[in-house]
Order: sequence, then structure tokens, then C-alpha cells
Amino acid sequence: MNKMVNYTVKNANVFVGLEDSKRTWKLCIRSNNIVVQETSMPARYGVLKSFFKNNYPGCKIFVIYETGFKGFTLHDKLVADDYHCVVTPAHTVVEEKSNRVKCDKKDARRLALNLEKGDYKVCHVPDKELREDRQISRTLIQVQKEITRCKNRIRKFFDFHGFDESFIAGRWYEREYNNLVEPSLSEPLHCCYNLYREQLALFTDMKRRLRKELRRLSKKTRYKKLFKIFLSAPGVGWFTAIRLVLEWGDNLTRFVTNKKFASFTGLTCKESSSGETVHRGHISRQGKSHVRGWLIECAWTAYKRDPALLHKFRRVYSATSSKKKAIVAVARKLAVRLRTLAISGETYKLGIIQ
Repeated sequence: MNKMVNYTVKNANVFVGLEDSKRTWKLCIRSNNIVVQETSMPARYGVLKSFFKNNYPGCKIFVIYETGFKGFTLHDKLVADDYHCVVTPAHTVVEEKSNRVKCDKKDARRLALNLEKGDYKVCHVPDKELREDRQISRTLIQVQKEITRCKNRIRKFFDFHGFDESFIAGRWYEREYNNLVEPSLSEPLHCCYNLYREQLALFTDMKRRLRKELRRLSKKTRYKKLFKIFLSAPGVGWFTAIRLVLEWGDNLTRFVTNKKFASFTGLTCKESSSGETVHRGHISRQGKSHVRGWLIECAWTAYKRDPALLHKFRRVYSATSSKKKAIVAVARKLAVRLRTLAISGETYKLGIIQ
């Protein structure tokens, strides 16, 4: 149901806050510092486009919505039809401290107000090609989780049915699962065990095919140059290099400074300071957790090969007596260096202490 205000919009700037959900969209439309209209509609782009065309002809329309489960498809469609669209990270949306009521209608109002005031942060929208190529890497993450679940089920299966401790003792690696000798089982247990093995084999084959596709992407003309630059860094293998390219994109100049890029990785400290009191806590954990995991894994090898990173590790370790904090600092420095190399187009050089 529409709520109209007795106000006519002609050839003006119109600011639309759109709250996205699976079935319906809530809209709040503002112009000249007042709410012009509030409405809801089915979550279909054709309905939204007709709404703008019929109700706001001749107006310059600006739309803002939060990042969500539908990704950037709506953004692509709006931009293709010459609408101005902003996608904002949900956790950065400005909100009143005293606000204790949250619903889609109020969220749409808040988004429209922030858009009109210019009080918002813009989320980088990768192009469609990069998003589709990156899906290979993210699907591989999901498949790896399924492989881990399958392996855990097999171990727990033997544990639950009381097999000898020597059979299930110790840590199992890939070869233990591949060379697993089938024990003596009753018919029901044999059926379940075979299903577990078939499921593990299925996901393992999916992993192999996805890795093969990542190899192909590493040779793609668009990513080839940046892939080689990342590959030149110590501790970074081909597998991590192409996945970093796909996650970060091939244009890191969008980060104005190294500090902003480090913040983007989530490897910088949280801070809660006021007046004379300064308190810094754990890392902020912004961005993708799996990317941080890759960087930290690379850092454990990189600091042993690069004297500059080793110097960083020792300096932080001597100050904190924590290897975890020291390796996080190395991972942050490694990430910042990769950004610098991506912008300059040069390969990694060992031993440069900044």
C-alpha cells in the first residue's frame, strides 16, 4: 500500500532507499529533504522499473541498497538502465544510537536519508566476469568443507561402533583415507560405510575439477600479469595467488592508501579509545575470513625466506611475546606489499626493510 505526500516532484533529484528481501521490496523516496512516497512491491526488477517510469518521469533517480544475499544483480540492471545506484555495506549504515525498532520500512527510510545527505560508504562492485570467475574459488571452499565433514563422519562412524583404538588412533591424512582397509562389518554397517566412501570420493573429484579450473583461470589474459606478480612473493604458491587475484580483483588502485587496504583485509586492530584512554583489541576481522587464512598460512613460510618479514616478525614477537600476533603482523605486511606490487607492476624483491 502506498503512502503519498501532497507534493509534486518534477525534474528533480529523487533519492530512493530500497530494502531488499526475497519476496518484497520496501521503498522510501525522498526529494528536497522530505519524504515523497513510501511503498512496497514484489521483488521483481520489471515492476521497479515501471514504477520509476510512471511516477517519476524526467527525474534523476538515485538508488541505494545494502549488500545481501542477491549480490550485485540489481545494481547491474539499474546501471544498465541509466539509474544511479549505490551498494553500501550493511555494517556501515549510519543509524541513531537510541533506535530500538528495526523493520524493513524503517531501514528503507534510513537508507534514503543517508543517500540524500551523502552519509554512506560505497561497496566496490566487481564486474560480472570477475564475479563469475571468483565463484570457482568460493565453490571450492564449500566443497572442502564438505570433504572435512565426510572425513569426520567416517572417523565418528568407527568410533561410535566400537572399533579397536589402534584402528582409529592418531591423525589421519589424505593417504589414510585413500588406503583405508575395509574392516569386517555387518550388512547394515557395510551399506552405510560404502555411502560415506562414495560421498567422500564424489567431493574429492569435485575438488580436483575445481582446482583444474583455477589452473585455467591463472592463464587467462586478464589475470595472467597479476597472477605472476603474486606468485613471485615468498610463501605464495599458484593456488593462493590465483585465488587472491579473484578475491581482490585486478584493480587495487581503488584503495587510496596501504592503511585502507590493510583495514579491508581485516588484519588491523580494533580500537575503542576515548580521551586519554587508548585501548586496542584483537584484529577487526573485516572482509573474508578465508582470505585472512590464506595470508596467514603464506606468512608462516614467507618470514623464513624474506629478511624484511623476518625482521617484522622478531620485532613484534619481542614486544608481545606472542607468535600469533607476530605472524598476523607479517601477514598484514605481506598483503600490503602485494597491493604495492600490483599497482607498480613489479615483482617481489627480498630483503627490503621499510
